[in-house]
Amino acid sequence: MLEDIFGTAYQLKQTGQPFVIATVVRAEKPTSAKAGAKAIVTADGALNGWVGGSCTQPTVIRESLKALQDGQPRFLRMCPPEQMRGQQSGVVEVVLTCISGGTLEIYLEPHLPAPHILAIGHLPVVEALSALAKDMNYAVTVVGENATREQFPRADRVMEFDVDQLRFTPQTYVVVASHGNYDEPALEAALNSEAAYVALVASQKRREAVLDYLRGSGVREATLARLKCPAGLDFGAVTPDEIALSILAEIVQLRRHSSIPVKVAEPPAQTPTQTPTEAIDPVCGMTVEIAAARHKSEYNGQTYYFCAPGCKRSFDKEPQKYLNPT
Repeated sequence: MLEDIFGTAYQLKQTGQPFVIATVVRAEKPTSAKAGAKAIVTADGALNGWVGGSCTQPTVIRESLKALQDGQPRFLRMCPPEQMRGQQSGVVEVVLTCISGGTLEIYLEPHLPAPHILAIGHLPVVEALSALAKDMNYAVTVVGENATREQFPRADRVMEFDVDQLRFTPQTYVVVASHGNYDEPALEAALNSEAAYVALVASQKRREAVLDYLRGSGVREATLARLKCPAGLDFGAVTPDEIALSILAEIVQLRRHSSIPVKVAEPPAQTPTQTPTEAIDPVCGMTVEIAAARHKSEYNGQTYYFCAPGCKRSFDKEPQKYLNPT
């Protein structure tokens, strides 16, 4: 099982997909999961592995998706109500009555894709940027006419320029330095994408010419405002190495002062006129997705949903106990 988990994690890492490794760090009997049990939760809400049964999994998935959104790890503690410890820094406590009195403590560790620098051009600054970015653990793609692996040995990918082959994500940082060869089509594609950062290495005169072209192509002013030119922080950089350093410093500054969202599975937006998509288990208080619920009961013309058969059984025996608690 652990080999499968680590193999899956490696594959997800290689393909740049976000995921969470959930590890049971403590289990107090009776629980189905034991200390050391692991699972992987992906951005689509799928869980691969074992960290507990039907009571545990929905909470692990929900908190894992939150961890992917903010990039912060979580310590999840699920226990009966009488064992709740109250607010603790860094701990998310969830009441579980359907695990027969046991307690599970699970560490959720998010793994986000490496930030991606897409350097378009062939200037010496691109050579310096690709090498420096790799030292900073960025994924690097260099795109340029006649670009070769020998010229950019540190880059993860080296491609010929083809605007239709360019791919952008919210984790993409675009630097265009083609010396006027294909600035305009590259910038038009990048500015109209979800890329986090778009910069042009060029003179002020060249910048104005590029902006005039893009305006003529119908690019809106609000979109053009995303363009950073001159590229990089202004600390007097002159040489290609220094300019590359100023650009990477600006990217680091942007990354550390803004939140770049990861797309994760979410329930559809709900309005008062829509059918509810979630229900509260009246026995244990857990949130249950109605569409996926396997355990439900009808009582007085209303449907109740449960996270596990044990909760359903308890409700069926004494529904009034849970609908009108004393």
